[in-house]
Amino acid sequence: MGSKNKLRRFKDNEQFNNVFQPNREEISNGRFKMKGNWGKHFKNDNPIVLELGCGKGEYTVELAKRNANINYIGVDIKGARLWRGAKTALEDNLSNVAFLRTQIELIDEIFAENEVSEIWITFPDPQIKYKRTKHRLTNSEFLERYQRILKKDGLVHLKTDSEFMHGYTLGLLHGLGVEIVYANHDVYKNEGSPKEVLEIQTFYENQYLEKNKPITYIQFRIPPN
Repeated sequence: MGSKNKLRRFKDNEQFNNVFQPNREEISNGRFKMKGNWGKHFKNDNPIVLELGCGKGEYTVELAKRNANINYIGVDIKGARLWRGAKTALEDNLSNVAFLRTQIELIDEIFAENEVSEIWITFPDPQIKYKRTKHRLTNSEFLERYQRILKKDGLVHLKTDSEFMHGYTLGLLHGLGVEIVYANHDVYKNEGSPKEVLEIQTFYENQYLEKNKPITYIQFRIPPN
């Protein structure tokens, strides 16, 4: 993508009423007013569901289209990417969609305790090298952050093409005694996965499927402290 295109998208994001771009200082100093108040943006008390590392927001938008009584927030640090999802949501008049540009490690400073009902993690970078462990979105530190913002029975969904990420996460969850609601190492060959897993496909997922890469899925529930 050319620099002019990126600059135009950044400018658009500043104007879109469904995009939030707090800076790190604003979040760390507790000056980000949306924490604990996301219902005011959506003008309802419906459940809030996050997609972390949402990219172009394909999953966020499609989930929102299917579930009008649920509010969806796509989270990504790449503003030029989430622009696509934000623009589509506005074009389709989806009032139950918002996008948040921020680092995912700040998630528990942006959402209040018990404010989130579910979290989707779709095709994250598996960060295979050991020194990158701290960046894996299902490592124990991230799970603690999710635990802080999730409701008591809140669910986490992991959909990935990475056998490594799937195995790493399952092993970690078993070791921590986390409740695994459902797991499938090849969702399109084995029955039982939720419709949202089978019927919503991202651009990259279609590329993986063309290469016959199996798509895996885990649904789990992190118990409260």
